[in-house]
Amino acid sequence: MSFELKTLTFGYGDRVIGSNIDLALRSGEVLALLGPNGAGKTTLFKTMLGLLPVKAGKILLDGRALSGWSRRERAARIAYVPQAHAALFPFAVLDVVLMGRAARIAPFAMPSRQDRIIAQDALESVGMAPLAAKPYTEISGGERQLVLIARALAQQPQILIMDEPSASLDYGNQMRLLAHIRRLARQNLSIILSTHNPDHAFLAADRVALLNGGSLTALGTPADVLTPETLKELYDIDVVVGALDGSARICAPRLDQFPA
Repeated sequence: MSFELKTLTFGYGDRVIGSNIDLALRSGEVLALLGPNGAGKTTLFKTMLGLLPVKAGKILLDGRALSGWSRRERAARIAYVPQAHAALFPFAVLDVVLMGRAARIAPFAMPSRQDRIIAQDALESVGMAPLAAKPYTEISGGERQLVLIARALAQQPQILIMDEPSASLDYGNQMRLLAHIRRLARQNLSIILSTHNPDHAFLAADRVALLNGGSLTALGTPADVLTPETLKELYDIDVVVGALDGSARICAPRLDQFPA
């Protein structure tokens, strides 16, 4: 599997959000995308999914222009976890996850027993199996986010694009999700996720890309990219980056910038 952005210009309508984006997602890696609000992370993801047209440059999936793949072909290879999802209809949780099998089911066919097993396994993998029969409209926002992740996994994709997947999760579920992301990468799934939390990148990512001012301003390992200087430029806040004994690197704000 190869997935490449080559001198990509992206945006929506007549508006250009970013340009000259060069990025190659490696097989089995976790790439974290950080950037301030409004930097264009979600717009970039929608372009990478083929939901928005490329304005200039190329997106290549296995060496072939993304626009040359049908929607069904793209959905069999690339799955998406959005930031949020409105719960409008009271589908059972398992049925929501089963929707992830749509690209692998023939038109007008019913899901097979194997499709249901795959959906159930995906629910179990994110700890949501006890809610399988519960209406999707009656579970919490954090639980819905985990169900959306299960739905994406049920697609059995090669590439998983996750837009701030931990934003609505409590601390425990955030850590469990990051650990699960690492396990998925070891199974050769390529993952790109956006986050505002540098600690999540330190914990889960192999590489980090910084999106700011319409450009990728840095790309490399978390230790090389997430420095006090780059984070100050990105978020306009002074931080300290270090490590405690036996822990991953962590990022914390400098206390002297807050009034007593």
